[in-house]
Amino acid sequence: MTTYPAIDRQRFLKRLDDFAAIGATPAGGVNRQALSEEDRQARRELCRLAQARGFRVFQDPMANLFIRREGRNSAPPLVIGSHLDSQPTGGRFDGALGTLAAFEVLETLEDRGIETVLPLEVVAWTNEEGSRFAPGTMGSQAFALGTVPEEWEDVRDRNGARLMDELKATLASLPQAESRPPGFPISGYLELHIEQGPSLEREKLPVGIVHGIQGTRWLEVAVSGQAAHAGTTALSYRRDPMIATAAALDRLFRTVMPSDERARLTVGRIEAKPGSVNAIPESVEFTIDLRHPDAATLDELEAMIGRICKKTADEARCDVKVRRFFDMPPVAFPESLLGGLEKAAERLDFPWKRMLSGAFHDALFVSRVAPAAMIFVPCRDGLSHNEREHVEPEHSAAGAQMLLASTLEVMELLAGQKPSPGQL
Repeated sequence: MTTYPAIDRQRFLKRLDDFAAIGATPAGGVNRQALSEEDRQARRELCRLAQARGFRVFQDPMANLFIRREGRNSAPPLVIGSHLDSQPTGGRFDGALGTLAAFEVLETLEDRGIETVLPLEVVAWTNEEGSRFAPGTMGSQAFALGTVPEEWEDVRDRNGARLMDELKATLASLPQAESRPPGFPISGYLELHIEQGPSLEREKLPVGIVHGIQGTRWLEVAVSGQAAHAGTTALSYRRDPMIATAAALDRLFRTVMPSDERARLTVGRIEAKPGSVNAIPESVEFTIDLRHPDAATLDELEAMIGRICKKTADEARCDVKVRRFFDMPPVAFPESLLGGLEKAAERLDFPWKRMLSGAFHDALFVSRVAPAAMIFVPCRDGLSHNEREHVEPEHSAAGAQMLLASTLEVMELLAGQKPSPGQL
């Protein structure tokens, strides 16, 4: 088709405002953490809106919420959406933009009486953020696995609340939703999200087409030495793990990212024990967040980190252990779907670029069971996970329009046939 139905811009922007009021913070952000009462309120409101339009509503054992609009045939649906939960001091667009834009796509199709060849479902994934219950992306992980992992049974938040108790309460808060098993066949998945970086804004581009998500590994480095008096122990007698740590981090920061612009290395946590101001520490522990789009390069970087940490520990007469405790392989989205997104952008006359996601999203896990792709829109100064997170209204609307156009193009590709008049 040469034109796409237009979203209701005013309705969509108002809905963003309405949902931002659920869990609103005084500083203009949102505190709507997973499985909280605020999260349940948002889910209830989305369910109310869906049922008012005659859409069917489902939830699975992980409280993933699905809103279904039937298609011409009973093939597995195309799923579009994101999440509704936020960081404790999060922004109003992270996740919610993609979920509400997906619902706007459903409403626009319903308004125009357009019959799609495949069923179309909106999803609000559970606990993408992981700020209250770790790990994040629980909903999409459980969907891809087809089960809720047993190791989540004992997960608690900082106040001692059990994940499973809060999950049960969340499911009970939507008795009108039909139950579904965890995981079911889908034809594909599209997700709209804010970039959470500055490049689209700086390049004045309304959309980015995400071709993949870089891999992530988390390492824990434990350097052990010998506690001693800070004032009486000369350098030649010291076995100071802080010296080894500082030397290792200096070499890593001067090596990893300066040598490869696609690499990311971050030390987000560091702790010296026993933590006395006038004592050489017995041990120093720190974490490394390592990211790269190429799995083989991740292997090489991890091995290099191990070598550097061992060398600096040996020089300080200390011991070191490096343990990997999280491994998220990189993913490349299929060219067929990317081609559909590019076609949609061109027909909308939206300037765009291909880009890699530095953060992992629900699309990463869904891509393990179905073709998936993502769309980014710019956010002011690249800020996210921040109460000052902001997306200009024209970019929010462009993202929703791009999602609608992409949905129609991708559905045509997945269905493997051209639409007939009145059918898309």
